[in-house]
Amino acid sequence: MVWRGRSRSRFRETIEVLVVSFLLATLVRTYVICGYKVPSGSMEDTLLVGDHFLACRFYYRFTDPRPGDVVVFQYPLDTDRDFVKRIVAVGGQTIEIRDKQVLVDGVPARRPREAKHIDSRVYRQGMSTRDNFGPLTVPQGYVFVLGDNRDNSRDSRYWGFLDQRLIKGKAFLLYWSWKGMRGDPQLVRLEDPILRSLPRVTLSIVRVLVFEMTHIPWRVRWNRVGRLITA
Repeated sequence: MVWRGRSRSRFRETIEVLVVSFLLATLVRTYVICGYKVPSGSMEDTLLVGDHFLACRFYYRFTDPRPGDVVVFQYPLDTDRDFVKRIVAVGGQTIEIRDKQVLVDGVPARRPREAKHIDSRVYRQGMSTRDNFGPLTVPQGYVFVLGDNRDNSRDSRYWGFLDQRLIKGKAFLLYWSWKGMRGDPQLVRLEDPILRSLPRVTLSIVRVLVFEMTHIPWRVRWNRVGRLITA
């Protein structure tokens, strides 16, 4: 009888630990920190395709967004999608782009260390907003964001100012970086109506995990793991 009592007690303690751990993990993911994977090259070379990074969800409860911050936000044209870009100007500041050069309040903005241009062509105003834009003043409560890969990013130059209420968090740390290649197995997404099947999604996750674990030695960008995401 004593052994059974201890067994039940240990079983109950184990269940309680698992439940509490799950609740804490859920709370942390919902309110504190969340992980994201970079799917495109719009933030190169600050963030590369295959980078995994953490974003602090509550950061902007204590401070306002500032130029230079890399933020995750709901895409204004489709709030079910998350984008990551860099804030260049905030409410009250005037943004202008002249022949690819970014000016804030008439002064050349500090260029992020790993930002780049990949196209030597310059589109004049009227042809495209990529290389010549504004000047426009950012409304209060909004920010102007750009991708660090300036010639290959869909950002505020194309869809307008970003409402601060759509910002989900500030990106701050790379915790994993995986160099993908054509032909690698891809995750099946639940939102895909044709493939909306939990068993298929589960099998997809297992396939990707097994593939990545067996290719770790030569696919992981070890020099990026643990890198801080800064201005």
